[in-house]
Amino acid sequence: MRTPMLKKTLLSAMVAATIVAMSAMPMMVSAQSTDAGLRGKAPASSDVTATNIATGTTRHTKSGADGSYSLLGLPPGTYRVDAGPGTEKTVTLTVASTATLDLAAGATAAPGTTVLEGVTVTAPSLVEVKTSEIGTNISTKQIEALPQNSRNFLAFADIVPGVQFVTKSDGSSALKSGAQNSNGVNVYIDGVGQKNYVLKGGVSGQDSTRGNPFPQSAIAEYKVISSNYKAEFDQISSAAITAVTKSGTNEFHGDVFMDYSNQDLRAETPSEHRDKDKARTTDKQYGASLGGPIIQDLLQFFVAYEAKDILAPKEVKLGNLPDGSLPLPPGLTSLIGTKSAPFNEDLYFGKLTWTPGTQHLFELTGKYRRESEIGGVGDGPNTASFGSNKTNDEKRVDLRYQYNADTWLNDAHLTYEDQSWNPKAITNAPGYRLESPIDRSAILNTGGGEDFQDKGQNGYSFQDDLTYTGFTFAGSHVMKAGVKYKKIDVNSFQQQPYNPQYFYDVTESLTVPNRVTFGEPVPGNGSPDITSSNKQFGIYLQDDWDVTDKLQLNLGLRWDYEETPSYLDYVTPAGLVDALHGWQNIQHTDYNIDNYISNGHNRDAFKDAWQPRVGFSYDLDADEQHVIFGGAGRAYDRNLFDYLALERSSAAFPGYEFAFNTPQHPCDVGNGTCLAWDPSYFDPANLAALVAANPNLGGEVNLINNNLKTPYSDQFSLGMRNNFGIWRTSATIVHIDSHDGIVFTLGNRYPDGGFRGVPGATWGSQPWNFPIPGYGRLILADNGIETRLNSLLLSLEKPYTRDSGWGVTFAYTFSDARENRPNAGDGDEHYVFDYPNVDQVGWHRSVGVARHRLVMTGILDGPWGVTYSAKATVATPEAQDATNCHNTSDFDHCFFDPYTPDKTVGFKQFDIAASKEWNLDDKMVLHFRVDVLNLFNTHNWTDYDNWRGGPSDTNPTFGTINGLGVEFPTRTIKVSGRVSF
Repeated sequence: MRTPMLKKTLLSAMVAATIVAMSAMPMMVSAQSTDAGLRGKAPASSDVTATNIATGTTRHTKSGADGSYSLLGLPPGTYRVDAGPGTEKTVTLTVASTATLDLAAGATAAPGTTVLEGVTVTAPSLVEVKTSEIGTNISTKQIEALPQNSRNFLAFADIVPGVQFVTKSDGSSALKSGAQNSNGVNVYIDGVGQKNYVLKGGVSGQDSTRGNPFPQSAIAEYKVISSNYKAEFDQISSAAITAVTKSGTNEFHGDVFMDYSNQDLRAETPSEHRDKDKARTTDKQYGASLGGPIIQDLLQFFVAYEAKDILAPKEVKLGNLPDGSLPLPPGLTSLIGTKSAPFNEDLYFGKLTWTPGTQHLFELTGKYRRESEIGGVGDGPNTASFGSNKTNDEKRVDLRYQYNADTWLNDAHLTYEDQSWNPKAITNAPGYRLESPIDRSAILNTGGGEDFQDKGQNGYSFQDDLTYTGFTFAGSHVMKAGVKYKKIDVNSFQQQPYNPQYFYDVTESLTVPNRVTFGEPVPGNGSPDITSSNKQFGIYLQDDWDVTDKLQLNLGLRWDYEETPSYLDYVTPAGLVDALHGWQNIQHTDYNIDNYISNGHNRDAFKDAWQPRVGFSYDLDADEQHVIFGGAGRAYDRNLFDYLALERSSAAFPGYEFAFNTPQHPCDVGNGTCLAWDPSYFDPANLAALVAANPNLGGEVNLINNNLKTPYSDQFSLGMRNNFGIWRTSATIVHIDSHDGIVFTLGNRYPDGGFRGVPGATWGSQPWNFPIPGYGRLILADNGIETRLNSLLLSLEKPYTRDSGWGVTFAYTFSDARENRPNAGDGDEHYVFDYPNVDQVGWHRSVGVARHRLVMTGILDGPWGVTYSAKATVATPEAQDATNCHNTSDFDHCFFDPYTPDKTVGFKQFDIAASKEWNLDDKMVLHFRVDVLNLFNTHNWTDYDNWRGGPSDTNPTFGTINGLGVEFPTRTIKVSGRVSF
């Protein structure tokens, strides 16, 4: 890679200056830390000590001449805090928060607090209100009590405004925020990011899986941050989740549990009601955990295991049949409806905590995840035979060392990760694909699927974070600095389509295809298993500055850098370069092909990922009752390696497409990739023979812009928090712009350089049949996807306490979300083939984002020792994909035109749970619980008639429900048993 000398010098100077500063001045920090902090006033020059009631861990500092103190690096939990006789208080600290606690002489323990060794201690939970970020804590009680079906701890994140936990039609789940897709999310567990660098989903292992990223029984609590203005957060452009795992204590505690449901405990789906046949389903989730002391007050352990054995209902449904469609034979219609697919998961977690002194903390944690699943079934028109057999395995190990002194803290992590995702087609046979002639949308997919992939990441990371609290110029400061280095090997192997795929126009023939796609390796073009030894570097500086007792400023700057050698060092094959330079169709078109041709030296890693982040909070009366807060910041994410690898993998194992000359799809036989249909082409050997003499002919070519940037978002917010007695409220206005998402467009052009075959057309007639001479079609990758969000976030909460016996939350989100990509579905669409570039797509309302969304929860300790809980979600309809050909003069002037169904409520679900416990003896407790998901069996319909009609006709059923697809679950009862000790 070529780097100008000036840039090298500036970069080296920055790194050197930071290292010198970190060495010379005892700073502090912990990036994405799950630890808590205490700040406040104590008697001047006094020793302030905090002792964890459960583990005996002790931390201390000395207050300043003005009495101010800061205690940092405290694992969340209940602490006895004192600064000398008469100042003792017992409080509970939550994850990733810094609370205020004054320790005046003569103070007493908080009301309702019991301070006894060996006895469960309850204490008031201190809440962080003086922060610029938009964040809310999810407590252990909420995780344990609120109704849910999946045991995915992230499922509770949507009780926070601005965040949505999405369960897709295939049963997989994703976390997203605002107008961005799930790729922009990052989850930090015990301070370590779980980012997926290869695949979608944001979190490693969360691309299209029903599985959980972590055993829920090992999560103590977590914090959801929808907008952050702290520089320690990296590899993120959307919401952040920072979670803390459970640790062993000085007492042995454990539990064994099992959840169960089957087809007799759920309501039938609409298609099962139609067919009078309910698919067999089972849902078993079980596990155990144990924690306790190895050496009292010194060394503790915690282990957890969770498993899932699921036979899940999958809804196979037809796509929208256009007018004139041929009737489907019984053999095909029998494949439609609710089917069953298995899923199995094992999750293991272990943790050792060693505290050899008041200044030292060592933690060693490990996670192992193993999954197998039949996937891709019921994802719209995909039948059972068309699915994939997927495995999903992950290992993670983290060694942490924390050292603290009176005014500074050092927190270091050494981590290892190994994650692989491997789907393969269930059926080894040709694929049979019915599609619409209007836009090639799928009607029904059966036969053998396309999948044959093996993708993942493995490597090591070191991060060190420092915090210093002794700087008192013009107020008190928490100065932070951190550095992170990661060597991560990423790989993307795919042979797609593994089985040849035959496409049939449902208005023309169900026996004679009009085109076929297949894949074949190209000798001499390398392996389709693309690997890259990536190097990542991040550095940041931050100051959380209490200017006065009312005003706090958060001032930060971070910089991130990543090298991806497989992209940077790629050399476009010489034969392809000659073909492109000799291709007259693109010599005078709307792009310069030389911007995509690499010689191995003309690409540089992106170096401009500077991320200023500025936030403030202003406590109106200096009593933490009414706080105005806000901020502005930039956050860079990552380019997915799965996209970057296409340049090499498409050359090694290209996908070919040949057209067959049929009455409704005529082409010039013998010209390029046009063939006369012959049944012998059903033989894969004959397809291979088509490209044996010239392997490049018909092969798809992917080229990436030589000046590829990294996607990022700019975030702005202004809000106010209030405490009214037992109630907490928050109101925030948010604006987020995201930029530079990768988009793939069609590089083919007509001989005149144009993109349309019909003069004056703005839609259709793309140059599919004008490929690169001697090759196939050209796909270009650029930066271009953007989103815009204006949002209002309102929350009202009465936290649950054991003394009151109840708690409720209300979270309302208004979203005006727009994007410049078409037919975005769940927000992951990155191909634009209907226009020459994304600039001509225009801005549309984001598909998959409700304008209004309300989530409410409640927990109540009822009579006879029964605890009740409920969760209700109500949202207005989400925008639906649609192409507008009705308000045009002809089919050559259609355009993307999403619409919102004409109904008040688009989604509604009410879940309840009730649990009861019995003391079997002094130590052992039996718990029994019943969850009812979707109590009222609300049908949240997913199938709409999205055809607006043609230029000369109106579709009277446009926008109405036209299928039997609903979001799962239908009403489902889950019974659970647990024994704890």
